[in-house]
Amino acid sequence: MRPVLPALALMPLALSLANLQAAPVQFESEIFPFLEKKCVECHRAPYKDKNGKVVKPKAGLRMDGAWAILAGSENGAVLTAGDAAKSELYLRVTLPPEDDDFMPPRGKADPLTATELDLFQRWINEGARFGDWEGNTEGKPKTPPTPPADAKAAPAAPRSEIQQLYHRLSEGLTPVAEEAREAVTAAGGRVLPLARTSPLLSVDFRLTAAEANDEDILSARGLAANIAHLDLSRTAATDAALALVRDTPRLVRLDLSNTGIGDEALKHLSGLKELRYLNLHGTAVTDAGLDQLQSLISLDAVYLWQSGVTEAGAKKLRNALPHARINSK
Repeated sequence: MRPVLPALALMPLALSLANLQAAPVQFESEIFPFLEKKCVECHRAPYKDKNGKVVKPKAGLRMDGAWAILAGSENGAVLTAGDAAKSELYLRVTLPPEDDDFMPPRGKADPLTATELDLFQRWINEGARFGDWEGNTEGKPKTPPTPPADAKAAPAAPRSEIQQLYHRLSEGLTPVAEEAREAVTAAGGRVLPLARTSPLLSVDFRLTAAEANDEDILSARGLAANIAHLDLSRTAATDAALALVRDTPRLVRLDLSNTGIGDEALKHLSGLKELRYLNLHGTAVTDAGLDQLQSLISLDAVYLWQSGVTEAGAKKLRNALPHARINSK
């Protein structure tokens, strides 16, 4: 077994997993500073630029005030208090960086760090409370509309497609035993629930002191049935490590970017009927390996740039999966 990060370096991760024992995350002091730095520039009250043109918040979403964040965007609510996995705001910052919907957009600001993502997830799962922070109240409705006295309670907002997916995958699923989590942590991996009460898990090996190898990665077999997100990017994974995914029927996102995996590894993906996102950027995968993906009709996005895939191979995959976004440049 290789050495892993020192105990002090792993302490923030342990705290994030034991959030029931940790102090509640404070929005004003712990969350808003990085939102203000990385998000508010594009999501604030309308203003005039130096040419006198009125600049409106992107997608109608303002993040400079508590009331505005709760109001959501032009597409609806962006927060589901108590469930980060169902919160659009959290989903956007955890997409693969190459995804067109990833936030913040490339070149606008740095992505959220692992620590910031952990804090953001905890804050939402703990109830998305703002405390005494109000922020910018410009444009805030003076009085909310009052429903008629005899009005019935409004029906719950319909779940988005991704929310429905995670809800379906969670049904009847038993949470993993603590020993299974500990085996992954001992191998240098990180295990986080997608939401506070969800049995679905996110597993990654990006934070080890040295690149995680196949043995380290296969330590996650004990919780394979619960894995929805698996990130092996920048590890020493070889094709053999992908034996893990044969036992992950609920896998939705798989990041293999910047690894040495090749065509042989993709044979293990044939049973992943729920897989939506696959990142093969910077791998040794070629056109021949892409044939293994043609039956994965659930795929929404595949990232192939800087791999061994040619444009002809990418085009063939686009023809096989016409609804998916195949990014090869």
